[in-house]
Amino acid sequence: MAERKKVTIRTLQAKKRKGQPITMMTAYDYPTAKWVDEAGIDVILVGDSLGMVVLGYPNTLPVTMEVMLHHCKAVARGAKRALLVGDMPFMSYQVSVEEAVRNAGRFLQEAGMDAVKLEGGREQVKTVRALVDAGIPVMGHLGLTPQKIHQLGGFRVQGRTAAAAKRLVEDALALEEAGVFAIVLEMVPAQVAKYISERLQVPTIGIGAGPHCDGQVLVFHDTVGMFEEFQPRFVKRYAEVGSTIREALKRYREDVEARAFPGEEHSTYMDEEEWKAFLELVEGKA
Repeated sequence: MAERKKVTIRTLQAKKRKGQPITMMTAYDYPTAKWVDEAGIDVILVGDSLGMVVLGYPNTLPVTMEVMLHHCKAVARGAKRALLVGDMPFMSYQVSVEEAVRNAGRFLQEAGMDAVKLEGGREQVKTVRALVDAGIPVMGHLGLTPQKIHQLGGFRVQGRTAAAAKRLVEDALALEEAGVFAIVLEMVPAQVAKYISERLQVPTIGIGAGPHCDGQVLVFHDTVGMFEEFQPRFVKRYAEVGSTIREALKRYREDVEARAFPGEEHSTYMDEEEWKAFLELVEGKA
């Protein structure tokens, strides 16, 4: 199979113009990044969702810059084709524009990312402009913004009322004007996502936002059945890897306890003469 070209922002823009769906998936480590990349996915997001599906936190808030950079570096070593986007964690861009630029730059300079993603609408316009001016591509994120989970009152669909939907549209247009190259729309009504997608020049990537966005993204662990604490309504499971792994580990335990593993085929022995020589050395036996 011919090697595919590196995906760039221009690739995503061309797909939107042609009406070709964009695919995006999260990854948090080297092997997963390789699998996602080899599957031909357009964009890999190293999401702060790793706080929940990898580190076991109840939400994304405890994730730090150092944690994100650590995982981004691993993903960058595993993926060669996909566009790589690093998620800016809570409080890495909210304190000041200067700090946001400094932290975003680390994703590109130290961690091998191609772009960063940050949450928020009009309140982040100044920051987005500063990042873009610094040469850092930015992906926006509207709708359910997990870093504001306490403010939002939980993982709830956003934009259900006419006024709230209008604010989402205005936020999307403001982010586009500020220079984002794409916007994630999370858990918003399908009609609203369609309305926004049709009015933006930049691509929209939906997650729980219906079928009319320019692309779709899911969390890897949700998609393959490795995160079992809860399953969002919008997730489609394409495998049940968690149950397969659990069964494999159970069989391993049973084999060890029954002394069925390791077998002869898993073992290595010394040459007979060397074994005799060893016994002579340690025990004086011929």
